[in-house]
Amino acid sequence: MAVRTDRTPLVVVGDALLDRDLTGTADRLAPDAPVPVVQECAERIRPGGAALAAYLAARDGREVTLIAGVGEDPAGLALRELLAPWLKLIPLPLTGTVPEKTRVLAQDRPVVRLDRGGGRVREATDEARDALGCARAVLVSDYGRGAADALRDVLATRPPLVWDPHPRGGPPVPGTRLVTPAEKEAHGFAPSEDRPGGGLRAAALNAAALVRDWRVAAVTVTLGSRGALLSYGEHPLLVPAPAAHHGDSCGAGDRFAATAAGLLADGALVGEAVEGAVGAATAFVAAGGAAAVPPAGSERALAALPDTDDPGALAARIRAEHGTVVAAGGCFDLLHAGHVGLLQAARRLGDCLVVCVNSDASVRRGKGGGRPVNPLADRVRVLRALACVDAVAVFDEDTPERLLGELRPDVWVKGGDYAGADLPEAGLLKEWGGQAVLLPYLDGRSSTALLARAAEGAR
Repeated sequence: MAVRTDRTPLVVVGDALLDRDLTGTADRLAPDAPVPVVQECAERIRPGGAALAAYLAARDGREVTLIAGVGEDPAGLALRELLAPWLKLIPLPLTGTVPEKTRVLAQDRPVVRLDRGGGRVREATDEARDALGCARAVLVSDYGRGAADALRDVLATRPPLVWDPHPRGGPPVPGTRLVTPAEKEAHGFAPSEDRPGGGLRAAALNAAALVRDWRVAAVTVTLGSRGALLSYGEHPLLVPAPAAHHGDSCGAGDRFAATAAGLLADGALVGEAVEGAVGAATAFVAAGGAAAVPPAGSERALAALPDTDDPGALAARIRAEHGTVVAAGGCFDLLHAGHVGLLQAARRLGDCLVVCVNSDASVRRGKGGGRPVNPLADRVRVLRALACVDAVAVFDEDTPERLLGELRPDVWVKGGDYAGADLPEAGLLKEWGGQAVLLPYLDGRSSTALLARAAEGAR
């Protein structure tokens, strides 16, 4: 497992599931009932519930400990095998077997879901209490099967950073920094007298009511393709999704919670964590959701990233190990907080980040004779010094399309100031199954604005 030493270890407490997809094709109805006949099904299993959140955090390069109910039944043994290469598991005793959720899909669209195994956590263990008591950062992924309840007394003394709730689970412990219900869940959790109809106003009122009722620092209501609404009790912040995707959203909530918890653990503000989590969840859905997560048990963990100046070799290696290659582009003339935030968010979308930077001649053609202020060698050196940047590639053309064709990234990231404009790279990415996404810049940050303020100050 490739662990990034600059990332805070994370303890995930919750209910582990075993998810199974049976994917085939359907082109006719059964003769004895009006139901589709799904044939040539391929089976794939993966971690689910809290186990998926923990697995995704581990794939981010973070040291992860999962505290969850996992027994010795066949589903439990399969789950242990899937998780073993990636994280430390502290099992809690179960009454019953590990819950299994099986989806049958035709043409990648769900037809039916079959559930079995109603195991619930019986009690906490000393090992779990000790691990939780000394944890630096905690995510609770509560699927209502007893893990969070069994450790509630310890959680109450060390409130977690993030609590991802479930209608069948208990409320988060007071003092939790961020709670992440989905829109329907927030509507159900809110006190009945505070339940309005629907839409953003309803989400805002529900979130504010839950901040007060649960006595937590903040609640963010996830809104699917619309993004997320963050409330500290009043005046909510809407964080829009960088792009709208209507693919398989299975697992998007776990991706959101794992990303937010990781960012908060590393020192991000709540608003920054929610913004990063929205971007990560959007990219997750765009890539195919949980069904597209690389198999946990059939691949070896990504080794440490090579110390190389060859972006192409890095991208090829990550692809060969079934990882996700992310690329971002720009001039990066006067590096500012907006650039840094964008690159940090981009790196969290995959297993390596290659920055494609304009040459000096390319910058002059696009921005005029006075630019760039900093020559290429300086810009590249500063970018390489960022912990979130794994490699830098230079292009001399007006657009990075030739370079992208060589790197073939899975995700191409542009700053949010391109919103509403055509992205010429988007069509190119589709040629190899990649996805172009927009991530928001910090408002008011730009190299042009910095130069204008400097000139004004000089006068």
